[in-house]
Parts: sequence; C-alpha cells; structure tokens
Amino acid sequence: MKKRLGNLSLNSLTYNLTEEKRKQLCSLLGNVELTLLYKASVHGYHASSFHQRCDHQGPTLLVAYNRSGYIFGGYTSVEYAQSGRDITDESAFLFSFQGVQHSNPLCIKINSGYTARYDDAGGPNFGQQLYFCYNNQPVVYDQSVNAFYNRAVVNPFGFRPATTFEFNQGGGAFTVISATLYGNDTQLTECEVYKVEQKKDPQISAKVKPWRNVEWTAKRRDELMKMIRNYKPMMTSVNQIRILMIGPVGAGKSSFFNSINSIFMGRMTSKAMSGSAGTSLTTQFRTYPVKDGREGKPLPFVLCDTMGLEEQSGAGLDIEDISSILQGHVPDRYKFNPTAPFQPDEQKASKPASLQEKIHCVVYVIDATKISLMSDKLEEKLAAIRKKVNSLGIPQMALMAKVDEACPDVEEDLQNVYITSYIKTKVQEVSSRLGVPVSCVLPVKNYSQELELELNCDVLLLTALQQMLNFADDYLDDVDPV
Repeated sequence: MKKRLGNLSLNSLTYNLTEEKRKQLCSLLGNVELTLLYKASVHGYHASSFHQRCDHQGPTLLVAYNRSGYIFGGYTSVEYAQSGRDITDESAFLFSFQGVQHSNPLCIKINSGYTARYDDAGGPNFGQQLYFCYNNQPVVYDQSVNAFYNRAVVNPFGFRPATTFEFNQGGGAFTVISATLYGNDTQLTECEVYKVEQKKDPQISAKVKPWRNVEWTAKRRDELMKMIRNYKPMMTSVNQIRILMIGPVGAGKSSFFNSINSIFMGRMTSKAMSGSAGTSLTTQFRTYPVKDGREGKPLPFVLCDTMGLEEQSGAGLDIEDISSILQGHVPDRYKFNPTAPFQPDEQKASKPASLQEKIHCVVYVIDATKISLMSDKLEEKLAAIRKKVNSLGIPQMALMAKVDEACPDVEEDLQNVYITSYIKTKVQEVSSRLGVPVSCVLPVKNYSQELELELNCDVLLLTALQQMLNFADDYLDDVDPV
C-alpha cells in the first residue's frame, strides 16, 4: 500500500534531478538505485519533516539546488537515527555540479579522522560544518565561512576546524567550500533526499552466458603462468618487454605491479609504493622487473611505473616526459619535475635509444569507480598522450581496476565480472573515453587488503599481462629490423 501525504502519493512525487545527473551521481556510488524520500518544497524545510521521512532508511544522498544553478549535496552510508552521536563514515562525501557549464560533479571526500556528520534532531549536516535547511529555512549554512569571519560563532557542538573535507584546489578551505561547492549562494530553491539501494543485476540471477569467456580454474592460472615464464620476445635484440603504465593518481598502476609480483613470488609483496592520496605517491620513473620466485630468474617483461596524471598544469606527469619515456631516454629512478620536462644529455639525445630501451606496450590504468567523473582536462591529457603513442606505432590497451569497488555483485564474487551488465557498460565507457577498442579494455582487481592470494584475482591479472605480451609481439613484429 502506498504511503500518502494528504492526497499525495510519495511515489508520485517528481524530482528535480535530471536523468543525466542521476546517472552521474549513481556512478559515484556503484550500481545503485535512488528512491526519493523527502522533497523540501512539498514536505517543508523543517528538521522534523526531514527526519520523519529519512530516519532509518539506510544510506542516503542529499541533493540541494540554489538560485545560481548549482546542484550540490552529500552522501552518507550511515542511516539517520537522531542518536545524538558523532558519526564516523569513511564512505561519506560531498559533491557539486558547479553551475550549468560543468558536466561532471566535483567529489569531495571527508578527511579520515574527522566526524562525517552529527546525528541529532536537527537538519542534515556534513562534518558538523555544512548544514542544510538550517534553522528550518531554505538555506545552507557553512560554519567554516562564518567561523572564519566570526571566531566567536556559537555552536552547541563546539568549533570544527575547516579541514573536515579534502581539497586540492589550493587556497583556504572556507573559500573552497563556499565558492566551489555552491557558488557562495546560500539560498536553496529545493532540497531532496534519496534512499540509496544497491541493485542486484538480473543477469546474475538468471545465470546468463558471460559476455567474455574465462576459465576460473587453478589449471588455467598455471597455464597462464607457464606461458608468461616461457615467453620470448619476437626480436632477438629484446630480452624483456617494457610495458608502460599510465593513469590518473590513485588508479592502481603501482598496485598492478605489486599484484603481479605477488603472484610470481607466491606471497603478498609491496615493492612499489601504492595507496590513496591526493597527489601521486610515485615521484620517480621506475622500471620493475619481476622474478619467478625469490631465487628465480627474471621474467621476460618489465613494468614501468610513472607519476599519476593530474588535470592541473604543472602537476603530475608531463606529456613531454611520457614522450621521452616512450623513446627510451629516461633512466630508472629519474625523479620527475612537474614544472620542467625531462632533458636528456646531449650525447644520449644525439642518438636514438636501442629497441630494448624503448616502450613496447602502453597500458592505461583507470579506476572503475571514477571513469564517469573524469574531467575534460584529464581526458584531453589522455587524448594527447594517445596521439603521441599512436605516432610511434606502440600498441595500447586499458586496465579497468577496482571493479569490485564499482559493483557489489563483483565484490561478492569476482567471477561475476563478465556476467554483470554494469561492468560491461563501464568497459564500454572506458573504451569511448580513451579511444581504445572494447576488446582492449580488461577489468582487473589488484591486491590491496588481502593477506593471501586468490585464484580469481590471479586469473584476471595474468590474463591482462598475457594480453600485454601479445600486443608487444604485434609491435615487434612490425618493427623494421634495420
């Protein structure tokens, strides 16, 4: 039976969120469905109205609108319950569509160690810093701004410093929140709250045929490891295939090397620095050979790691540096300088590098949870890199990492990766944005928090590595031997 407000069915409420923006917000959350719980223009801006409809509903997404055309808000995975407690929520974030000229939302994570929100009888707040429907009015109240201009601001929960949210835009946090998030316009025209529910892919329930065939067996893993061990480059002048990993900060480039190294070592390893940070943890150009076991011989490939790509100019890996790496001029452990591209010494620059020193395959590593949020600037950088790689005739492919984080069905069982339609759409999106064929986009799950190796992870990772070697063969087969 439908719940009603007077003569109005809640199921008949219309929401302001466009279908395009709904899809973009859902991409931040995985394969989810949004159900409208609360609409301030209908139910009122009172905190009691909000709690009546939103308490004990599980994860929720708040979407606010102001007169300047900004659409902004926040997500919390912990339900509202008026518990009177600080809520820790590592999944919480703020977002903003910065006016009509921006197509992708800015995503702002709650800083680790800070309270994501305070669960009281008042209106929704994030970080005890940003309050929606403040004092039962159609306004947003940013405590960090008011605390900056008035240090004596009275807050019954105590002063919260303006570092609750992670920002990399520079400048004071108070200006970033107020200007970037909602354009300094505190007047709301609407405020909506949606229930966030994970969707079960019907393809999995129906046990449909996978859209790619993978043999998830120990026998297949052993076959892949044997093929990689016995691989020999097509050119006798090349002892090891050099594979260059390129991608945004935190996408999983270093983690891929650690994962491959772990498989052949038979235990978890962490040779390459990896993790989550606002800027690249990799600051040097590193060439990582992999041994076949602790005392084993080096395997016939080298994984080359670079700084992460960043959208700002003067930050992250420079495109000119990539050009130098591709042509074999950059030495191992060269420390990148984002403000000045690599300059080879005159003696080395006067003669081309040997085929052994050059890159034989380029692999773009993309975070499956963030592909829909890729900025125009970052997409332009990748396009410029792709153009340069194409001019050198080097084959390219893409790894779509963190597929388990992007889809709960895959998190539950990695073998669902080629059954779920959600991952298939993400593969197609990576293909479209990077300009590589769908057949050249391979989903993987790197080892991150596991203590033991897992068969399904190994099969996906080794399949991707085998494909890289195949592509490198195609490149060497086309190289003029003279």
